[in-house]
Amino acid sequence: MAAAAGASCVGGIRFAGGRPIKPLFSHGPIPGYRMILCVILASFLMFADQRMSWMEDVRAHISTVVAPVQWIVSLPARGLSLASLVLSDQTRLVNENRQLRERLLTLSQRVQRMASLSEENTRLRELLKATPRQEIPWITAGLLTLDNDPFLQQMIIDRGQQSGVYSGQPVVDSAGLAGQIISVSRYSSRVLLITDASHSVPVQINRNGLRFIARGAGQPNRLTLDNVPNNTDVREGDLLVTSGLTGRFPEGYPVARVSHIVRNAGTPFASVEVQPIAQLDRSRNFLLLFTHDSLKPTRHRLSQEAVDAALQVARPVRQEARQ
Repeated sequence: MAAAAGASCVGGIRFAGGRPIKPLFSHGPIPGYRMILCVILASFLMFADQRMSWMEDVRAHISTVVAPVQWIVSLPARGLSLASLVLSDQTRLVNENRQLRERLLTLSQRVQRMASLSEENTRLRELLKATPRQEIPWITAGLLTLDNDPFLQQMIIDRGQQSGVYSGQPVVDSAGLAGQIISVSRYSSRVLLITDASHSVPVQINRNGLRFIARGAGQPNRLTLDNVPNNTDVREGDLLVTSGLTGRFPEGYPVARVSHIVRNAGTPFASVEVQPIAQLDRSRNFLLLFTHDSLKPTRHRLSQEAVDAALQVARPVRQEARQ
């Protein structure tokens, strides 16, 4: 009681006989030590990520754990899309349905024309003793999230190792090449978009076959062509397609269109800017192309089932067009 009476508390600090009482237990390390510990841990993780291969497995396991969270975070956007579809005006839906049917009819006509062109191309390649081209299996994928880092052009899709996705796999949307897979977890994958500053893809001009390297500019709607001589036959509006030289991207997929050319008299190379064909800022559905030789039979069956379903949808429209 005497000790309690001789002790007082001011501002949360206990005093006894005019001197502060030293706490019996420490509440944690000094903040400076915490900062040093975090710096050391971050440096080790960066070194391990660059030098040690087992970090890829660690990242894949962490992505697997985070996948349900990413799916939950994407639910509001999907809910808003569904709500806007439900609350849409009936007239708007009728007009959209009519436009889609007209587009389907146009595409069906192109498919019919493409069949004869494919047969003609096959006969010509046989005459030239060229290697026949094979169909490329594919699966569909949906967008989960976009990377919030303004210096990175990446996204996460809802397909992973369970679907046979592999690192380096090409990704396309309904218009053209979108990017490639850079990391895979069990249920999701990370895609490096073609507009990222660290991404490059070999392309060729569809008009004359000239080959270049298209490099991302770090902006959503811009790429650049490297080492284009001033006297090269490049025009604004030229379509760039994949050349297929590296073996990673199959040949013939649209990549970008030339948007701006500046020929500098004082330098040997021109400055060429191109705009990606893929709708990277709007697309939510993508195709993953299986270009490796070691393909599982299930992937072939999946692509064939998708083709059969598309033909069933297009058949009634073709019959109406013939009538």
